[in-house]
Amino acid sequence: MRIAISGTHRAGKSTLIEELSELLPSYVTVDEPYHQLEEEGYEFASPPSVEDFEEQLARSIADLDDDSRDMLFDRCPVDFLGYLLAHEDHDAFDLEAWLPRIRGALRKLDLLVLVGIERRDRISLSASENEELRLAVDEKLKELLLDDPYDFGVEVLEVEGSPRARAKQVLEHLRGEAR
Repeated sequence: MRIAISGTHRAGKSTLIEELSELLPSYVTVDEPYHQLEEEGYEFASPPSVEDFEEQLARSIADLDDDSRDMLFDRCPVDFLGYLLAHEDHDAFDLEAWLPRIRGALRKLDLLVLVGIERRDRISLSASENEELRLAVDEKLKELLLDDPYDFGVEVLEVEGSPRARAKQVLEHLRGEAR
């Protein structure tokens, strides 16, 4: 299966990926585009610009072009769409131009796991992190994935609880799919 873990920053995505990697040792983990680009020397603005999020969106789409099986993706194109639509300069983003590419990429996923904010205090934020943006992106991702206004058609599993409980929910879902 090809599984993407989606959610706003500091929601527990990477922790869930770590848990799932231990429980699914044959799966390959694909790091989030921000880290991939940073390792290649891409310099992000602070705070990230629309162009920075578009660059991550393009990388996320490219990551899904690999047809390998048994993969865990830290983020997917919808994550960056959420950030772009919540960005203060969102009018500079051409949603209609990107939608066909996003839809095509999402069709290559078997499951998208949504890690939402459950309690604001579950994961502490540093003083430099934008709580308002974090909450706006969380809300936008839930709208994009649970309401599916752009007809992405990807199967979404929303998880909650401790990292172990979240991983267990994913495994139970996968077992149910295997029947």
